[in-house]
Amino acid sequence: MTLILERKYGERGTNGTIYFLGDAVCHTIELPWQDNKPRESCIPEGRYKLKKRVYPKNGEQIGIPSVQGREAILIHPANNAMKELHGCIAPVTTLTGEGTGDHSRKALEELKELVYSLWDMEAEVFLVIRS
Repeated sequence: MTLILERKYGERGTNGTIYFLGDAVCHTIELPWQDNKPRESCIPEGRYKLKKRVYPKNGEQIGIPSVQGREAILIHPANNAMKELHGCIAPVTTLTGEGTGDHSRKALEELKELVYSLWDMEAEVFLVIRS
């Protein structure tokens, strides 16, 4: 099963929308593209297998473990990419500007509900990121 993240790049942040089977699931915010620099850039476009990860600080999250040159990339809540993200992806309900949005926890709950239901059906879940 594949989720599609379509991005738009900006100087102050990267905005996107995640789609599943053609329907929008949520919007996303990320850091601007900075040549995949750890903790400063969004991750490169590509196809990634999603995995369930448990982290002491964030609890159980959707992880993106196989990003070249990066580690601990998660999909977790944040409403301001520049202030709250270090290379991860944050789902948001509404985009409010470049790299900003609102109601991130609500959007994450909806995304997790979808992804976990696919995992419960023993499906592999992939995220394809493109512009």
